[in-house]
Amino acid sequence: MLDVTGVAEGITVKLRLRQRARSCPCPPQKSFDLLRILYVKMSRLALVVALMPLAAHADPLELQPLVVTSGRHAEPVQQTTAATTVFTRKDIERLQVRSVAELLERVPGVSISRTGGAGSQTGLFVRGTSTAQTLVLVDGQRISAASSGTSSLEFLSPEQIERVEVVRGARSALYGSDAIAGVVQIFTRQGSGDGLKPYVRLGVGSNQTFERSLGVSGGDAQTRFNLGAALDETQGIDATRDNFGANGDDDAYRNKSLSLNLSHRFNDDLKIGFSALDQRGQSEFEDIFGTSLPTTDFQLSSLSSFIDANVSDAWNSRLEIGHSEDKRDTVNDQPDASADAFYSFSTYRDSVNWVNTFALNDRHQVLLGADWYEDRLRSDTDFVEDSRWNQAAFIQHRYNAEYFSTELGLRHDKNQQFGSKNTWNTALTVPLNDDNDVILSYSEGFRAPTFNDLYYPDLCYPGFGCFTSANPELSPETSKSYEAQWRSRFSETSAMELSLYRIDLQDAIVLDQNDIPQNVQTARINGFEAALQQELFGWQGNLALALIDPRDRDTGHTLARRAKRTLSLDLDRPFGEFALGASWRAVSGRYDDAANTRELSGYGLISLRGKWQATEEVAFDLKLNNLFDKDYAEATYKTSNGRFGYNSEGRTALFAVTWTPEL
Repeated sequence: MLDVTGVAEGITVKLRLRQRARSCPCPPQKSFDLLRILYVKMSRLALVVALMPLAAHADPLELQPLVVTSGRHAEPVQQTTAATTVFTRKDIERLQVRSVAELLERVPGVSISRTGGAGSQTGLFVRGTSTAQTLVLVDGQRISAASSGTSSLEFLSPEQIERVEVVRGARSALYGSDAIAGVVQIFTRQGSGDGLKPYVRLGVGSNQTFERSLGVSGGDAQTRFNLGAALDETQGIDATRDNFGANGDDDAYRNKSLSLNLSHRFNDDLKIGFSALDQRGQSEFEDIFGTSLPTTDFQLSSLSSFIDANVSDAWNSRLEIGHSEDKRDTVNDQPDASADAFYSFSTYRDSVNWVNTFALNDRHQVLLGADWYEDRLRSDTDFVEDSRWNQAAFIQHRYNAEYFSTELGLRHDKNQQFGSKNTWNTALTVPLNDDNDVILSYSEGFRAPTFNDLYYPDLCYPGFGCFTSANPELSPETSKSYEAQWRSRFSETSAMELSLYRIDLQDAIVLDQNDIPQNVQTARINGFEAALQQELFGWQGNLALALIDPRDRDTGHTLARRAKRTLSLDLDRPFGEFALGASWRAVSGRYDDAANTRELSGYGLISLRGKWQATEEVAFDLKLNNLFDKDYAEATYKTSNGRFGYNSEGRTALFAVTWTPEL
């Protein structure tokens, strides 16, 4: 668990995070002329965009927050070498999001694919990669299912989240498997440290949606805590567009969540903490092949504890111990009174992480650490193997000079299944002046095959024989990424970040003609990202744009369900006790299959939101999603009647009241 609030108070000083020395920020004149030309051209583009009233993820370009995910230690976001987006608790409340996916859609280069309404399966595509190629953490704990390799983002309640950090670009040199596209880290709600503060929120909306949450936050300079609980329920929507079988019913969703975050600082050199998150409930979905009424009972939980100590003036050591679970029990209720079909897949994961930061002097910093985790799978299906462990050691060196900074990292993983794997990354940062940086980086990534890929048992049918559905000889998927970034701060009220990158994927796992997974696919992903923050005429704004070309190098086809163009635009403005906001999300067309024969149309969605702070203790919120009731699909399914697109939620409204009494 990584306590960002505590970091802001003390860890920054203890780790001796220093700004780059810039007594003479001028690079050689020839290079400066070239970069100045590029700066002028991009400034014109930024100026055009800046004239639009945009919306921000933070207060008007407040001091850059500290982040911990990019480098596995606390640092200002402007010092990270990887492209990083941060959402705080204020952002979650201002944007009035109902799911983690709604937040992530605002990140440049991120596409989301859902198979229905609330609680439906959610795919996350970062920079054109697959869902399983992005590592998702909750308070430092991996939450992906060992069977499928995907993380259940659809079950995470925003009411239990303090902040979200999204790092784009391979981070396997620090995190190991799954971090090919980057890392998404979610932090549970934390105490403010300034007395006891209870909160209650009640919401009601379309599709018989009811949201209820309450909690208490508090503490002092030494101890902080937050305890929160929530219950979300909705009748949902009909996820399918045909009347085959029982597909005409709405798909309800119920989620009960509980979170606890506690930390205590004994003195300036020693701090301990604990966090827990538990999400459980039931999600209905469609049986697109029959007439049953299937439901999934789920539980997604994580536990994490840490000890953070300053061993000396130059050495900070942090030890984390954690446990996570992903449980799914699916029942297909048979209407003909025959035996119900039952499927169960549960992942149990234990982990230990040890990270040490050495500030050798003002210019040199070394990060040295070790990771261990073990996955255990429990299922009604008899897998050939049901557990495996992974152990790793990593080192990263940072050097801050007068005219440049460097980063070099190396990690060695030893896995029970595939043996050893080495990954490394490097980055060069060149400050053009106090407000402009150019970053060039190279990074490697890999993803271990899942238990389904490796150990799923043969499928046997009476009279037809047995069919192989797994391949124990699979190797990890690998990637090489090249990126150039330009970060610029035009003024106190505007900032821009540009990224140009290429990802080369090797040994990607796909099914062959016999539905057996093989390391056969190679892919190349070229992309451009732009993010602009701007304050104009009292409006606070943020624009995120991405252009991606994700190609299968063998066939030349576009990778399935990856949108080539995405744009996110938010705007917010306070008017005394009132606040207004709007969002625009535009997604280009994309293909739903690897052969590029089924194309999904692009779409644009507009949402409105408002807030009235009636008193110091009572606030009212109103959110209108999909204002113009746009009909669109993010994935398709096939029945005997044909192929159809999954329904998405049309126009919806949610009204909520929040009470924060003063004690």
